[in-house]
Amino acid sequence: MDKVAEFKRIVAQYCDVKAEDLTEEMRFREDLGLSSLDFMSFLGELEDTFDVEIEQEQALQVYTIGDALKMLDEA
Repeated sequence: MDKVAEFKRIVAQYCDVKAEDLTEEMRFREDLGLSSLDFMSFLGELEDTFDVEIEQEQALQVYTIGDALKMLDEA
């Protein structure tokens, strides 16, 4: 499975949107309804799945799926 597909599978676990329906423009809070706790759990799962470390400063700049994918590429 490629990285984007795996990433979307993880996002879909935290919201009511199917992985294949997720777009890079979707915002985690406004469009997907993630709470702060959900978002932090999601980031932890990204770290575990992709073996990366996400800095708090990076996480504060993530609003959309596209932002998160870019951050993941840079991590």
